[in-house]
Amino acid sequence: MPSDTIFALSSAAGKAGVSVVRVSGACAINSFKTLCRHEGEVIPRRALFSPLFHPDTGEVIDNALVLPFFAPASFTGEDVVEYHIHGSPAVLSLLLETLSSFEGHRMAEHGEFTRRAFENGKLDLTEAESIADLINAQTNAQRQQALLQMDGALSKLYEDWRARLIKIMAYIEVVIDFPDEDIPDEQIKTAHPQLEQLIAEIKEHLNDNRRGERLRDGIHIAVIGAANAGKSSLVNALSKRDVAIVSPMAGTTRDVIEAHLDIAGFPVILADTAGLRPDDITDDGGHGTIEAQGIRRAIERAKNADIRLIVFDGTLRQLDARALSLMNENSIAVLTKTDDAAFQKNFKQIEKFPFVCLSTKTGEGLDTLLSVLSAMVRDKFSASRETPSLTRARHRDALEETLGNIKKSLDAPLPELMAEDIRMAARSLGRITGRVDVEDLLDVIFKDFCIGK
Repeated sequence: MPSDTIFALSSAAGKAGVSVVRVSGACAINSFKTLCRHEGEVIPRRALFSPLFHPDTGEVIDNALVLPFFAPASFTGEDVVEYHIHGSPAVLSLLLETLSSFEGHRMAEHGEFTRRAFENGKLDLTEAESIADLINAQTNAQRQQALLQMDGALSKLYEDWRARLIKIMAYIEVVIDFPDEDIPDEQIKTAHPQLEQLIAEIKEHLNDNRRGERLRDGIHIAVIGAANAGKSSLVNALSKRDVAIVSPMAGTTRDVIEAHLDIAGFPVILADTAGLRPDDITDDGGHGTIEAQGIRRAIERAKNADIRLIVFDGTLRQLDARALSLMNENSIAVLTKTDDAAFQKNFKQIEKFPFVCLSTKTGEGLDTLLSVLSAMVRDKFSASRETPSLTRARHRDALEETLGNIKKSLDAPLPELMAEDIRMAARSLGRITGRVDVEDLLDVIFKDFCIGK
């Protein structure tokens, strides 16, 4: 219940030098006074070093740095107390057990602190989601995107669009409410170019190569090529560990094997795939069928990948035709088992693509490949402060719904229908930031948060 005072460990779980326990709610200051035996004035935002006393036994739980905040000037918008204690399991367990014994106190649920911050108007849904993204950020690009969203870059963009829609709707409703007044029909016609401008801006925002979503979830890079071309050795070399089994026998890799990497500060999912064959594989007691399925998965992974590393065997003098057919503008050609860049001039079919010669055995050319790959990743997925990227599928769905309603309004035969379509468009935008009708979304959004947030 919102009236409960909630508490939880807000720092990482496990043994630590310092752990932070957060308490939020109407009874937070009362429990603080009891634990610290504090009788004087409580000064918000002033740290207090004090023993924490068990209310029943009187024993000292720990010596803690205690920091109180008064509503509404706190993270949740409620009274909040933070206890900075020594991070031993024994101290933490006893403090949480003691807090649970106070009337009106209970352990917080997943994301409940952030949910209360949203419900108390301290942040909107996009900013709340950015907190989860920042906690889970594993690369520098993910950190930058989360901070940009936390600063309100996305919510400002969406609220600007929503405000413009509401203004347009207000002008149209003047025509509806005062049909006998001398209001020219041009009043509605002036709305059309404004709506068309909004359509163009939303389309441009949606057409971002799913950059923000890729930064959150990982950029997919498929390593694909003929059997025994050196794909697994390349994946192991880039990963700096033995991710895939390497064997001189062709066809060792039968399924997709993934490695999660940080390339140029971006999260990357590198996929080793089954080796391609020039001809269809026939059933030879089951082995051919398995290999054929692996090849189908390899081709499917290549088609869905953001970037393709097309690997060719440098000991051969002819490019594999099937691998060559998968080259596109998002591909890098990799000639393995050689560091002789002179071979490139023999392959006119791929001269328009980025091309790297390397030897995984000596390491020659790996730095060049990483440099070329990093440049492509940065070019395709770098975030922009001027044009923030949408970061979640629910944002995309709501924006597509908004776009559909605006387009529908342009063809509306009556002002009343036009106004209703614009109202629905503004409502869809409001659901992204949490302005309207989002109760059904809250459990889904906050369920993946950690307990202490």
